[in-house]
Amino acid sequence: MGQLILVTGGQRSGKSAFALKVAQGVSTSRYFIATAEAGDGEMEERIEKHRKEREQSGWTTIEEQLDIPSALRSVPEGSVAIVDCLTLWVNNLMMNGVLTESEAADRARLALKAARESGASFVFVTSEVGMGVVPMSKEGRLYCDLLGRVNQRVAMESDHVYLLVSGLPLALKGGLESGSY
Repeated sequence: MGQLILVTGGQRSGKSAFALKVAQGVSTSRYFIATAEAGDGEMEERIEKHRKEREQSGWTTIEEQLDIPSALRSVPEGSVAIVDCLTLWVNNLMMNGVLTESEAADRARLALKAARESGASFVFVTSEVGMGVVPMSKEGRLYCDLLGRVNQRVAMESDHVYLLVSGLPLALKGGLESGSY
């Protein structure tokens, strides 16, 4: 049975780089589930750059903005996959009509069920939005509520949880393996 690992932190805290290191220590069969959707030219360039970097490093990329459970089920047993990121996934869900904390928690529950049943290991990357200013708009507050609920659900189910601050990992659950990361 695979592991579930959550990596959280602020923007540019080193979450994705840490997730890559963690995943490389889990399996040589590596997948990357990308949730980003290109909304403009700059984002298209970022996505293409990351896609090429992963391809050159031996990662198989699965691009899925909404149906994360199906993407998780497609990862072979014994493999590892990074889901980068839950932050954008929740945004995509919200823009597609998931508008209550209960609905978001249900989507997270289905994703976690798919992950556990797959036999693969997963490293979920997310942003910690609960440490900042309360958004001014109703939609911004709703987004923080939805992401907060998903993050809590994934953290509760994960075997390991890490908070990244200025590139440094703090083990919140499960601890750091000796000599790693």
